[in-house]
Amino acid sequence: MTDVVTLSTAPSGMIQLSSTAADRVRQLLDQQGNPKGLYLRLGVKGGGCSGFSYVLEFDQDVDARYDRVLDLDGIPVVVDRKSLLFLAGTTLDYTGELLGEGFEFKNPNAARLCGCGTSFQVG
Repeated sequence: MTDVVTLSTAPSGMIQLSSTAADRVRQLLDQQGNPKGLYLRLGVKGGGCSGFSYVLEFDQDVDARYDRVLDLDGIPVVVDRKSLLFLAGTTLDYTGELLGEGFEFKNPNAARLCGCGTSFQVG
């Protein structure tokens, strides 16, 4: 694996974390013991009831050929290059609502969402 370059900030219009999402990710990292080399991976994969599903997980594997590493509010985030096409302009938010606690992708590229909000279709 080649060296990984981390952008100090995400280019304008790329991906953002809301302050509530950043706080929740920090809490989850604290629960993991803040291990070095742990990234928040955001991505898109085929599937779901609308055509594409979001990927949101912690990951230690970064491939410098295919992944882009961003520093979003002090949180190391990795996104593969293909997913960046679908996630450009997206904000990852976190809602603590009683009936829907969790992360939410606010994606301007999504033409249609499924009822549960975990998959989307591009137009």
